[in-house]
Amino acid sequence: MVYTDGWKKVMIVAALTVACNVFIPADAGSAPKPREAAKTAIAEKAPDFVLTDLNGRKFRLSDFKGKQPVLIIFSATWCPSCREEIPHFKSLHATYAKRGLEIVNIDIQESKEKVAKFTVRYGLPYRVLLDEDGAVSGIYDIRGVPSMVLVDQNGNILCRQCRKIETLLETILKKR
Repeated sequence: MVYTDGWKKVMIVAALTVACNVFIPADAGSAPKPREAAKTAIAEKAPDFVLTDLNGRKFRLSDFKGKQPVLIIFSATWCPSCREEIPHFKSLHATYAKRGLEIVNIDIQESKEKVAKFTVRYGLPYRVLLDEDGAVSGIYDIRGVPSMVLVDQNGNILCRQCRKIETLLETILKKR
């Protein structure tokens, strides 16, 4: 088969279209309006899990059901993007923790010692949990870090990798 320049252009456009549809979420760049935020919920039950934090205390997601929403941040100490996002995560904590949002960072498959040093170095104000075997990141189908999962007070996943998470947080925390 002989490919003409026109045919090559068609193939390139098709390949880019497929790549964009696979790797760029449909809602990229668009933020839900506060009233629409609840309508865009995934309506998926959040898998329960129990992990230990850096102080040896157990964290069970289901303990928050019926009480308060939880923002789960999946990360790793070796991840440059995770380090870049720390100021944003700290800002979310400073703004929303006092209004009832529980924020936890789940570090994936790293030692307690390494994660503890990282937590001190970057002054993480939220609870840091250890997913040493990667089981929790597996049940949440985490494909890259950092990744956020917002779970509402009813135990439902509202969003994964939420764009403009502040809009959604304002909506679910407005009564607090």
